[in-house]
Amino acid sequence: MAQPATPITIDAESAADPVLSARPENRVWKKFRHHRSAMLGGVLVVFFCAIALLAPLLPIPDPAATDWGAVRKGPSAAHWFGTDELGRDVLSRLIWGAQASLLAGVVSVAIALGLGVPLGIIAGYFGGWTDAIISRCTEALLAAPFLILAIALAAFLGPSLTNAMIAIGISATPIFIRLTRGQVLSVAAEDYVESARAIGLSTPRILRRYIFPNVLPPVLVQATLTVATAIIAEASLSFLGLGQQPPAPSWGSMLNMAKNFLNQAPWMALWPGIAIFMVVLGFNLLGDGLRDALDPREH
Repeated sequence: MAQPATPITIDAESAADPVLSARPENRVWKKFRHHRSAMLGGVLVVFFCAIALLAPLLPIPDPAATDWGAVRKGPSAAHWFGTDELGRDVLSRLIWGAQASLLAGVVSVAIALGLGVPLGIIAGYFGGWTDAIISRCTEALLAAPFLILAIALAAFLGPSLTNAMIAIGISATPIFIRLTRGQVLSVAAEDYVESARAIGLSTPRILRRYIFPNVLPPVLVQATLTVATAIIAEASLSFLGLGQQPPAPSWGSMLNMAKNFLNQAPWMALWPGIAIFMVVLGFNLLGDGLRDALDPREH
């Protein structure tokens, strides 16, 4: 029989590997799905987000309701996680406190993204004196430790959850400026960007079609990891009295009150500490999984 003009070849590696043989748009999801620790992190993040959103609908006591007959009572059928120094239900305050912690993490990172990504793109793409000014300001902010800078800004703005989120967002902005600038410098040197300039595409169109889409994956990974850092920072500020103010529940303020009763009521500090550990672990595992799934060298 006549042979075809062009022989058909099959890549054995691609045929054997379901990730490599998948369509490009499905490779990231397939790789992420096979990353067990990333899936565990996603489950933890979804769980805490769900209880934070469903807190008003759950059959739990009012987190601010006091019961002077049940002060510092241990876990029981009436209070599964025990009560605090004012007789308030620890489980209820833990669930409602998830709203403050997750809101602080997401909003703080949103502020950092809104400030850091545009400045990083401007510095990396245009260069010159613009890059010099932005880079020097970024280095000045990076000279101060993240948490110390957040505490200073929160103390200057005043104690409240809103001011704490602003302080954390500004403190995290230099991280995104430096990351975005480095990615833009790498992408702007590619041949397809040079070709876009040669055919006369406008700068906004180049930034929108070629620069930003290629900068976005590492920025998203960094944002996921920074949410965990922001949650710890919010708990630290609330512990110091610079975040969520009583009687509104917050994991950091719960730990602040619990430190005075570690011997008499250790459950007051145990559950908020576990909650902070689990949600931070979830975001870190999720960020690691996204980093592996979005890395083009792994495809």
